[in-house]
Amino acid sequence: MQAKLKIKTNDTVKVIAGDHKGEQGKVVSINRETNRAIVEGVNMVTKHQKPSAANPQGGLEKKEAAIHVSNLALVVKGTVTKVGRKAVDGKMVRYAKNSKNKEVIK
Repeated sequence: MQAKLKIKTNDTVKVIAGDHKGEQGKVVSINRETNRAIVEGVNMVTKHQKPSAANPQGGLEKKEAAIHVSNLALVVKGTVTKVGRKAVDGKMVRYAKNSKNKEVIK
């Protein structure tokens, strides 16, 4: 069974550890098996492209690499927050732990 992650696709996150600490971006995709996420504009790597029929020139391509979810923190209304889970109307929802009224995250 895979662990329930506190970050979802399209969430805005901030990198809290590693070489890209302090950078923010939107989560493009998540791999639940490896607990890694691809964040837009963060952890950019250079990939060498071999010439092919679609790309006869080949060359270098910059793209995002995956980053572990433990190095990411959710950003809600401009502030970093921890995420909790609770049942509301029989459905599990995420909520921001740092807000005074424990605001539900959409």
